[in-house]
Formats: sequence, C-alpha cells, structure tokens
Amino acid sequence: MEVLSLIILNVIFPVFVLIGIGIFLHRKFTFNLDTLSKITTYYFLPTVGFANIYESEINGKVLVEIIVFQIILCVSLMIISSLIAKLLRLDKGMSANLKNSIVLVNSGNFGIPVSQLVFSHNPLGLSIQIVVMIIQNFVTYTYGLINSVSVNFKGLKVFYEFVKMPMIYALLLGLLLQGLNVKIPDFIWSPIKSVSDGFLAMALLTLGAQVAYIKIKKISLVLILSCFGRLILAPLISLFLIYICQLEGTTAQALFIASSYPSSRNSAQLALEYNNYPEFAGQTVLVSTLLSCVTVTVIVYVSKLIF
Repeated sequence: MEVLSLIILNVIFPVFVLIGIGIFLHRKFTFNLDTLSKITTYYFLPTVGFANIYESEINGKVLVEIIVFQIILCVSLMIISSLIAKLLRLDKGMSANLKNSIVLVNSGNFGIPVSQLVFSHNPLGLSIQIVVMIIQNFVTYTYGLINSVSVNFKGLKVFYEFVKMPMIYALLLGLLLQGLNVKIPDFIWSPIKSVSDGFLAMALLTLGAQVAYIKIKKISLVLILSCFGRLILAPLISLFLIYICQLEGTTAQALFIASSYPSSRNSAQLALEYNNYPEFAGQTVLVSTLLSCVTVTVIVYVSKLIF
C-alpha cells in the first residue's frame, strides 16, 4: 500500500494535474490543436530527445544487454499487435493506433519518475530507464512514425514525411556529440536545458487539450486489447525474455518494471499530427495511465520479490 500511495502521490497525481490544466484551459480559450501539435513535435520533442541522449552514461556490457533485450521485446509486441489488428480487421488508421499504443511506452514522463522512486539508492536502475527511454525515442520516430504516416501517405511520401522529422536528427546529433565527448558551451546548453525542462508541462497540456471533449460512452474491444497488450502482455513477455537471456539483479528488475508503463503520450501526439483517430489515441493514453497506477505497483512489488 505504501508503494501504491507513493506512486499515486508522486507520479500519477502530478501527471493528471497537468492534463487537467490542459483540459480546463482548452475548454476556456479553445486552443488551436494543430499549433500545439507543431510546437511539441518540432520544438520540444527534438530538444528533450537530444538532451536525454547527450547526458546519458552507462556501462558498455549493460548497454548491449539492454539494446538486445529491447529490440526483441519491441519486435515481439509489433508482431502480436499486428496480428491482433488483422484479426479485428481494423482500417489502417485504427490499426496504426492499436499497434502504437501497445509498442510505444511512456518511458519518459512516467517511467523516469517511477524509476527515481524505485531506484532512489541505486543509480544503475535509473540509468537503465534512461537508456530504455532513448531506445523508445528511436522506436517512436521510426516504427511509430512510419505507422502513422503510412495511413495517409504512400511510397516515397512516407519516406519524405519520415526524414523531415527533426527528432531523428536531434537523436543522431546527441549520439554523435556524446560519443565524441564534445562539451557544449553553457550559453548553448542553457536554452537547450530550459526547453527540455518545459517539455513535460507542454506535452501534458497538449494531451489535456486533445482529450478535453472526449466522452468514453463505452469501452470498446480495441481499447481493452490496447490496455491489455500494454499493461499485461508486455510485462509477461518481458519476464519470459529476462529468464531466457538469464538477466539478473538490478538489470532484470529495471527492465521488467520498464516494460509495464502505460501507452506513450507520443502515440497520441502522432495520431493528432496525422489525424488518425486522435480521440481514440487520447483514450488509450488516459485509460492505460489510470490503470497503470495498479498494474505498475504490482510489477514493482513482484520485481522486488523475484530479483
């Protein structure tokens, strides 16, 4: 109960306060959602992605383990979510939403605070979560982006929409400068850090505006399968892979917990940007985040028992 209370108070409550502010302000002033989307996609996301990659540090052996593990987990979820979409005979837009909601994880503004709480006396645990977040950024702006773009664009247009996204170049630049140990001058780093620090508030305000008028009159089968895939199936696959790969200790614990987080806010952001059922995408983020206050607590508790 203590862990549940801490997660609700320190993670869930602040997230929903910011979403609530976005709902209130959009209802009062009626924001231009397209403008909010562009600001988040082309300004905040590339900056926070660059800053996170540039600042990350982790042991080489552990890094390889995390990357291999995450690739196998993501590919497994991609295949399963694709099969579910085909079985349900979903159209391209809803199929893209379902797949993104299961594969893309809220490893940043949800995962980082939870990891800070769970691994408060173990820096390795938080470092692993940061690497998972970086990998998720790549997955989001490769698989997730192509998923969303291909709904309305075909052939070379999909490639064009993909390569024009600044997030990709921000991540590559962050990797390059971090790998070469290039010191960014303070007068450049200061504005980068300021924008990066503002990402959470802006992203959740945008999500609040996006879902301000959403009414969940009934829980659809697609929404149920989305939440099941993200909150139940993903941790089960993760646990299976941990035993197969013979991972132990903090690495196993951190990866198991990281697999249990709710659907990424970026999946809703991509749906809004490319107009692919943005209401449903917002629902998956909200409902999975609400349910995760229970499921993540259980996963954290179990991880402490078995690792």
